[in-house]
Amino acid sequence: MVDHLANTEINSQRIAAVESCFGASGQPLALPGRVLLGEGVLTKECRKKAKPRIFFLFNDILVYGSIVLNKRKYRSQHIIPLEEVTLELLPETLQAKNRWMIKTAKKSFVVSAASATERQEWISHIEECVRRQLRATGRPPSTEHAAPWIPDKATDICMRCTQTRFSALTRRHHCRKCGFVVCAECSRQRFLLPRLSPKPVRVCSLCYRELAAQQQQEEAEEQGAGSPGQPAHLTRPICGASSGDDDDSDEDKEGSRDGDWPSRVEFYGSGVAWSAFHS
Repeated sequence: MVDHLANTEINSQRIAAVESCFGASGQPLALPGRVLLGEGVLTKECRKKAKPRIFFLFNDILVYGSIVLNKRKYRSQHIIPLEEVTLELLPETLQAKNRWMIKTAKKSFVVSAASATERQEWISHIEECVRRQLRATGRPPSTEHAAPWIPDKATDICMRCTQTRFSALTRRHHCRKCGFVVCAECSRQRFLLPRLSPKPVRVCSLCYRELAAQQQQEEAEEQGAGSPGQPAHLTRPICGASSGDDDDSDEDKEGSRDGDWPSRVEFYGSGVAWSAFHS
């Protein structure tokens, strides 16, 4: 399917339409050999609540954004290279169905489809694109993944001390390493997680101790001596970030309108008419 669509006029039109919907706020998406394989609306679990997001699957990237006007205007474009992606099916519950997690080293988040069939379509197409991309780049599958942020509504108390109760005056914070919802007292420390940010970011007290101990051990091994290094947040970077994504906070602030967005997913073959897309 990818080979048939590459360098075709209909593929160029589809990509141009997506670029137009994101407007000047989005990055250019047209590249030689890049193919738009499908699109659809999925529900993304954000920090405050689950919200509809438009997703576009290309042969090498996954793009998503907030919906302003369906098939007309989107914003807050996010681009994920597929060679960094791992998918994880999540168990079904009475309240949550057709869910799976999209995991990368920098950001992991949960999405859900309108039906089990649609979920399987998405997963099958994404995994096939990931396999092709890994073969093309020669990269091994990613083994390091960020922890997803636990939604605010999941707990009314700090998940570390279990004493502080959140309120209008006592705000929730998220550890960028484990994704737990924690209070200010339990997340005073900062640590450099280079996959997430060039600056030290908020981590909970437990993760800080673990990261600092890990770094001191690595420094001692490198130096061939047992002398501890400088405070962890001032020394060399530690790999392993969490999805401490400021963009989730941005998405919550956007207040993109909730509603009954069309959930139909479209995956394209060479015989699909242009009228089936962005009509």
